[in-house]
Amino acid sequence: MDKLKARSDHPLDALLRTDRIPHIWCSGCGIGTVFASCLVAMQTSGIDLNKTAMVSGIGCSGRGAGYIKLDSYHTTHGRAIPFATGMKLANPELNVVVFSGDGDLFAIGGNHFIHAARRNVELTVICVNNLNYGMTGGQAAATTPCMAKTPTTPLGNPETPFNLPLLAYASGASYVARWTILHTRDLTKSIEEALTRRGFSFIEVLAPCPTGYGRRNKEKPLDSLRLYQERTVIKNGADPSDVILDYQQGITLGKFIDHERPTFLDSYDKTCRINF
Repeated sequence: MDKLKARSDHPLDALLRTDRIPHIWCSGCGIGTVFASCLVAMQTSGIDLNKTAMVSGIGCSGRGAGYIKLDSYHTTHGRAIPFATGMKLANPELNVVVFSGDGDLFAIGGNHFIHAARRNVELTVICVNNLNYGMTGGQAAATTPCMAKTPTTPLGNPETPFNLPLLAYASGASYVARWTILHTRDLTKSIEEALTRRGFSFIEVLAPCPTGYGRRNKEKPLDSLRLYQERTVIKNGADPSDVILDYQQGITLGKFIDHERPTFLDSYDKTCRINF
């Protein structure tokens, strides 16, 4: 019996709501890999997990908050960052992680993202970028590649997608990185770094969505991984304005920004509490 129990134990059991497993993510989806990397990083970073909370919005990635065995909040669509900001301001001792998708964070939630980065609110924001609104049918999102096919762009997407690292940097983020689910060791290390940094940290993670994006663009999960292997180049310290995400020309990965500046709480305390 002891041997059977030992074999059934999983290294992440302490952080997983195992009663909610199996998860809802589709076969070939990359969200589970990002989620596992996040949990491993939480364990190895040394942060106090009793003072750690995960916040997510609506979408496939937003389900992460429901599977973690910590304080967690599955918020309304696009509102993960303002919820997380409120938690951090109410209890500055908390480690607050925002785990959500590109649609939630950069379409309906885009305005919240740029202002949290501008203020340098002490959050770790992990964006699983699967290039579409995966949960609601695969519609075109703010990150959908130009000419990619979706239910709302059946002839091809005519719009230019956001460059997320550049947007984060231009908005004021203190830590900015991009990885893929194929680069799990780099990703885990990056999340670990972000968790221990002061200020607003942002990590974009490219992940396949075979159900919503892949089948309409004739891209199978292994095809996505092949793209991540053959068309990516790691350029740590690259200027975010030169970071590209083009599945024809290439994809730039790495840690682009890592500097310290006063956090929102630093500035608030200095301005509003110094005389009290």
